[in-house]
Amino acid sequence: MLYSPLGKSGVNVSRVCLGSMTWGLQNTQADADEQIAYALANGVNFIDTAEMYAVPPSADTYGKTEAIIGDWLSRNKNKRNDVVIATKIAGNGLPWVREGGDITRQSVINAVEDSLARLKTDVIDLYQLHWPNRATPHFGRHFPGTIRFSDANTVQHTASMLDILEGLNDCVKAGKIKHCGLSDDTPWGISQFLRLSDEHNLPRMVSIQNEFSLIHGKDWPYLIEQCIHEDVAYLPWSPLAGGMLSGKYQNGARPTGSRWTISQRNGLFRNTQASEQAIDQYMAIASQLGISSAQLALAWCNQVDGVASTIIGATSMAQLKENIDAFNIQLSEQTLDDITQVYQQFPVPF
Repeated sequence: MLYSPLGKSGVNVSRVCLGSMTWGLQNTQADADEQIAYALANGVNFIDTAEMYAVPPSADTYGKTEAIIGDWLSRNKNKRNDVVIATKIAGNGLPWVREGGDITRQSVINAVEDSLARLKTDVIDLYQLHWPNRATPHFGRHFPGTIRFSDANTVQHTASMLDILEGLNDCVKAGKIKHCGLSDDTPWGISQFLRLSDEHNLPRMVSIQNEFSLIHGKDWPYLIEQCIHEDVAYLPWSPLAGGMLSGKYQNGARPTGSRWTISQRNGLFRNTQASEQAIDQYMAIASQLGISSAQLALAWCNQVDGVASTIIGATSMAQLKENIDAFNIQLSEQTLDDITQVYQQFPVPF
């Protein structure tokens, strides 16, 4: 296993980050225990979760994933210092989470306390803002005209960011979180948080996790360029596009127990004809190499300049082993060229 710096945190994290959002709905405590044990045995030291999980999010599953990790930590206290635990505060829009309100200084303080209790730990290594208070071009909203940025109140948004940073600072000073990060944000969001941190001597964002895959590369090149120059770790989530790049959903297939058999909060917005056509070609490249299309997608993501650690998830041990093995695969220049030819045909398939 290789490791990369988590921005300017001084912490090195494995190139594989174990995602956990299925724990508490599709996966049980026993499943999670087995996944964590295997991941740690293979050099993974980075686990990502969120107060919102399990997914799809609901009032019934809220907090269950953190509680599962907390159960594991309570039985493996000797391993706490071997694991970097990352969690996230939910943004606005979920009525069962703080009545759907914005992230504020006080909500950060309250949410950190609640996450610490569920995780059964004294400190959170990386505390992230799951999504901004403002509208952003994520979750299928990246096409021109979908969002009118000129309608935004810039002064209000930057004041909100400062308020949040002050809440994070309270928690850092209290020893309850070590480092802070972003999720589902933009270059403007990164730049404003960094500017405010410098101007007010507040915690610096050390990472950002955004959706990034062979069929969703909108962060390349501009956001990733900024991450490199500002030393902010870039952490792709959904590198398999919700499982689609594994090929298991091709031609309308819905394997029993798979995520797409469960009602999704944002629908199956990745499921387009263009996505299927691109994946058919990626599957052909993988077949020629004798690897799975999931492994091709993960190996490609791992080799993208600027990627620090890729967040993977699995509902079965077979999937987890297949996914972790992908990070031992080095794609040749010829294969990368073949992938680029497909990518150029389908740069924005959904």
